[in-house]
Amino acid sequence: MARLTIYKDSNMNSTAISNRFIDEYMEGANEAQLKVYLYLLRMLGAGQATSVSDLADKFNHTEREIIRSLKYWEKQQLLTMDYDAQGIPVGIHFKDLENGSATDARPAPTAQSLAMFMEPAAEHSRQAQSAETPISSPYAKPSYSADQLREFKGRDETAQLLFIAESYIGRPLTPAEMKSILFFTDVLHFSEDLIDHLIAYCVDRGKKDFKYMEKVAVNWAENSVSTPAQARKFATKYDKNVYTIMNALGKNNAPTAKEAEYITRWTCQYGFDMDIILEACERTVMATDRHRLEYAESILSSWRQENVHHKADIHKIDELYHRKKTAAKPAAGNKFNQFSQNSYDFDELEKELLRN
Repeated sequence: MARLTIYKDSNMNSTAISNRFIDEYMEGANEAQLKVYLYLLRMLGAGQATSVSDLADKFNHTEREIIRSLKYWEKQQLLTMDYDAQGIPVGIHFKDLENGSATDARPAPTAQSLAMFMEPAAEHSRQAQSAETPISSPYAKPSYSADQLREFKGRDETAQLLFIAESYIGRPLTPAEMKSILFFTDVLHFSEDLIDHLIAYCVDRGKKDFKYMEKVAVNWAENSVSTPAQARKFATKYDKNVYTIMNALGKNNAPTAKEAEYITRWTCQYGFDMDIILEACERTVMATDRHRLEYAESILSSWRQENVHHKADIHKIDELYHRKKTAAKPAAGNKFNQFSQNSYDFDELEKELLRN
């Protein structure tokens, strides 16, 4: 079949997207972040102004989600934000990915655009007055009333969330803990899947305290984590234990997906404390220069089968191994063979004799 040649008969009204954006940045962004970035490019090309409230209305997102998306792209260094004296965003500068320069996408700060940009900041300020977290935080936890908690418990989806949380915690939740879950949905806008992953993530690390969970959740929100996949990627990137283990194995690079899988298995599935993992890493480094993750896996897997829970358990296993090894040596015979025998390479000895 003949190839099709595509012609452009007129200048189409279109928005250009950098190939570098598609190749390097698009995969890690969620739906809201992509919508915001692409629409801002569209407005840049048209020379039009927009606002947080306009974006929220257009894509049926909350203003917090829009601000979160803007901060995500700012952290990716694809744009920078301009703020007024009160810290309210009033303009955006896009980075040109093709040559690295900054393209000015700042609309003239008209009274209308300033007022629209001020709306989310004012909303955050009102919530912060009764927040349990610092006033400066855009993810402040409100002081929920008993009526608000009853309304939350009456929602159709709440029963499933509470069941999931109680399954992980192993007991019924207190009203304060239910308010934490309300906070995850009401302020942070976490999905049911992400809340499930959040609680499992904390419980796997021995943390069943909901105050701790709130800190983790706010950290995820501040870093634009909105799906379990992004949470796993973020945890792998920033978990200090991961880099401690990698360094203990003589590796200075960020872990690959396979390496991260091993480390997650040791910390989560096997449930080993860091001192046990680091002991295995030390033995691995002394034993081999290659395939160290696999070698450490064999050590830790055997220790798991031996029900190792503390370093003292490892010493007991070592002592038992040495006793068995000593007992397996052949018993001494007569006085003529009670010496350390050497094994010789007779072919090599013959060559040496012929050379002399």
